[in-house]
Amino acid sequence: MEKYVTLAHGAGGQQTSALIHDIFQKYLGNPDFTADDAAVLTSPSGQLAMSTDGFIVSPSFFPGGNIGKLSVCGTVNDLACMGAKPLYMTCAFQIEEGYPLKKLDEVVQSMAKTAKEVGVHFVAGDTKVAGKGQVDGIFITTTGVGQIQPDFHPQGNQAKPGDKILVTGDVGRHGCTILLERNDFQIQTDVTSDCAPLWHTVEAMSQVTKDIHVIRDATRGGVGTVLYEIADESQVGVKIDQEAVPVQNHVKGVCGMLGLEPLYLACEGRMVVIVPAEQAQAILDTLHTLPYSQNAAIIGEVTQDHVGKVVMKTSIGSETLLPSPSGELLPRIC
Repeated sequence: MEKYVTLAHGAGGQQTSALIHDIFQKYLGNPDFTADDAAVLTSPSGQLAMSTDGFIVSPSFFPGGNIGKLSVCGTVNDLACMGAKPLYMTCAFQIEEGYPLKKLDEVVQSMAKTAKEVGVHFVAGDTKVAGKGQVDGIFITTTGVGQIQPDFHPQGNQAKPGDKILVTGDVGRHGCTILLERNDFQIQTDVTSDCAPLWHTVEAMSQVTKDIHVIRDATRGGVGTVLYEIADESQVGVKIDQEAVPVQNHVKGVCGMLGLEPLYLACEGRMVVIVPAEQAQAILDTLHTLPYSQNAAIIGEVTQDHVGKVVMKTSIGSETLLPSPSGELLPRIC
């Protein structure tokens, strides 16, 4: 007989204790995991990075992952983009009354698996159960703390003319996966989310050179939005080659049918990396040896022209201004 989350699971009594013990502590338990009101942690030397994010993806299960895996990847990748090794995480759950306990078990199990891959510890958490209809199944908020690595300080305002622009893999897959999984368009094709934790990818790049100017994960708004953000923060222009941007054929097909631009579809396991031209090939060669970046590519360069804009060389050789992102591109992708 299938069991479900009830309001009693969020009331603080026996059912709450059982939920914590049977699911959360079972998968997320570690020497730093606390039953007290706050975790007491050892503070590492040097600077820390801290990030928090909420995840309300619909549907919460999708090809390539679920909201649990996504919640760890999202926060870990935000820390990694700042050159920080993830150390500790907290999580807060808002669960709808009637949510299947089996699904909750799967979500938390995937969080534990992803955290173990990265080497990050969950140290505290919170659970709230909302009445039927107040939450769409399950929402998760995660917060992470990481240790900035010595002499490694990528930031969005450090792109310089002459730098090369890389993406760590094919773009647009997560956004396309979520769109298809909702089945609004009745399109049947084989697309899997790129959702992945990328700290080890960043760590490997930093071992090639610490001289990496910008790292940004291309989540909401995709690569196109990230490029516009960097162009604005660094007060530079960006020029990319459409033919050089890796896009899976299934994603190209869906985008062609629906009139979407893959550069504006979300990724959850891809980064935009901006490096000095002389370092670009070594970085690319390293990325090609790693599990989540085997089809990484150099897609363009930073320029002095068209400050704050993104210019794209099209497949027919002409140049056009990539439209500035606006409006609701694709809702609820994270």
